Amino acid sequence: MHFLTEKIVFPDVSEATSEGLLAVGGDLSSERLIHAYSNGIFPWFEAEDSLLWWSPDPRFVLFPNDLKISKSMKQILRKNTFKVTVNKDFKAVIVECALAKREGQDGTWITDEMVKAYIKLHKLGYAKSIEVWQNNVLLGGLYGVDLGNKVFCGESMFAKVSNASKVGFITFVQNSNYNLIDCQIHTKHLESLGAKHISRTEFLKFL
Repeated sequence: MHFLTEKIVFPDVSEATSEGLLAVGGDLSSERLIHAYSNGIFPWFEAEDSLLWWSPDPRFVLFPNDLKISKSMKQILRKNTFKVTVNKDFKAVIVECALAKREGQDGTWITDEMVKAYIKLHKLGYAKSIEVWQNNVLLGGLYGVDLGNKVFCGESMFAKVSNASKVGFITFVQNSNYNLIDCQIHTKHLESLGAKHISRTEFLKFL
């Protein structure tokens, strides 16, 4: 286990545990976050835990050309029930993601410290939000990190009504020019949309 100091440096990702845990400690400064994402590393921890940094192998990703859209979702998209925007209200999206109730989770890993850190990243142009609206009410969205390397590192999404986050994600992927969407770890939700595992080595090539 590697313990980070004030110096912004991480061990080689090959030193991560079988679960993908690479290091403990450090901080959530913009400089450290940018360095981490550039090297296939992301923070993920509970409020009461130390700051944990991960680089799993394999990595769960979506290639935009592999995006799967069910017949029912195609019908929903055609109805234009929702309006999708980009970077219209980043703070609202990340706060809603933090508040969202998730199956199997008592709390949230999006702590107040995380919210502040990613809002700062957004102001610097490195974090992006996608909002889903209906009648000018925010009902879904997602956010992540874009370092300008044609890879979008997805962090979290939320939906207050059925299909809101799916509409946002699908619309975002269809209208982007990314080579890869990083989903980090497996979820059935993203698998149903076409995400799959690739090796960490292959993932790092895209960065």
